[in-house]
Amino acid sequence: MKKRLLLALCVMQLGVVAMAQENDEVRYNQYGVAVDRQELKAEARNNILVLESKDQSYKVWFDNRVQVDGATFWGLNPEYNKIGNGVSLRRVRFAVKTQLTKDWYGEVDMDMADGLFELKDAIIEYDGVKNWEFKMGNFKEDFSMERTSSSRYLSLIERPMVAQALAPSRHLGVQAAYLTEYFRWSGGMFFQEVAGSEEATNVQDNNKDFGRSQGYSLTTKAGWMPHTKDRTMGFYIGGKASYRTPKTHDATGDYGGVRFSTRNATSINRKKYIDTDVIKDVNHNWLYGVEGAAYYKGLKFQSEWIGTHVTAKDSKYNFGGHYFTLGYMLLGGNQHFNVAEGEFTQPGRGKKWGDIELCLRYDYLNLNDNGVWGGSGQNYTAGLNFYINNFFKFAINFQHSDNDRYANGKGKLLIGHDASGKPTADYKKAVDEKGKGGVSFNMLAVRFEIDF
Repeated sequence: MKKRLLLALCVMQLGVVAMAQENDEVRYNQYGVAVDRQELKAEARNNILVLESKDQSYKVWFDNRVQVDGATFWGLNPEYNKIGNGVSLRRVRFAVKTQLTKDWYGEVDMDMADGLFELKDAIIEYDGVKNWEFKMGNFKEDFSMERTSSSRYLSLIERPMVAQALAPSRHLGVQAAYLTEYFRWSGGMFFQEVAGSEEATNVQDNNKDFGRSQGYSLTTKAGWMPHTKDRTMGFYIGGKASYRTPKTHDATGDYGGVRFSTRNATSINRKKYIDTDVIKDVNHNWLYGVEGAAYYKGLKFQSEWIGTHVTAKDSKYNFGGHYFTLGYMLLGGNQHFNVAEGEFTQPGRGKKWGDIELCLRYDYLNLNDNGVWGGSGQNYTAGLNFYINNFFKFAINFQHSDNDRYANGKGKLLIGHDASGKPTADYKKAVDEKGKGGVSFNMLAVRFEIDF
């Protein structure tokens, strides 16, 4: 009797163990469907949380960023429009990125700077063909190396004026890219800008009220990048072009036009001195340019020239600009160039406790042509980047900005004095310095940044 009871208990125990094993192997989602399972390992890689499967076929990680900026301005003629000092949350980014298999990648990236939501990247990517990458969604057009560089790795606090005014940023589209060790090419078709509620409302209103198509852009770039095997020395040269038609993310009253504008310095100064306003009845415009970079250990050089040719109903216009940037790691660190993207990335620190990078830049933009007086300007910028560790960066920039008499913010900003000595926003009436006029000022800006 005792033997039978013991045998029965053993059978029951084996049944419980089997059921437990079965339950441990099967999981169901909220829709009642059995799902695949993988055990993941958690690591902090340069302070980025990464969850990865044992065979490395699946990986998910967070890519978050906080940038706190402050800026003060001086040297402006006291009779002109004042520039307010201030602080801001320049970027508050939250991103989830995942490598679903070795061939499939997905990403969602959003910004909540100063409490305002804006979608950044929403990407579907397939890499299953050797040397090729196929991408669709909302992401940066592969045009300007400065524009496509992550804000984490910018040499100076803000991008140069020509990259902000002329180079396209994120748009909804599709893109193919081809990459070898020394050569890269990309080509894509892009549509409207997807960012926040304003752009979405404009697209919907243009469609609903006027039946307007969204417009499109065709963008391509090629680059050659010889480098040493240890990647401590190399150079890069590239060319790019983009054919662009008007988009419906603009307000309904501005549809069919293009507008180029930029701020001189930080986003804290909200004045856009250089601004063409909306150029009406545009059929299309071409963007084109060349870019180059070189690096040797801790030294780097980067430059771009970008131009645009605008074809309107009754006229044509040409605008353009350029910049030159020089950087050097003062404590023995090395510059790093990302061959896959054709741009500089996070430098290596020369000391265990950190490094300091000195950066100098000259940039110029001209939006004056054929009766459109958007203004021109130039900036001289010097900056120091303190790389304390893998996740914290402190930057300080000094900048002198000098604009011409036409840079009056669409006629709203004072740029000189008339013959009677009164301040004026009319470039036709400015008589300062033999009619030159124009606003000049200095800026000191700082940034505290943490990446995690």
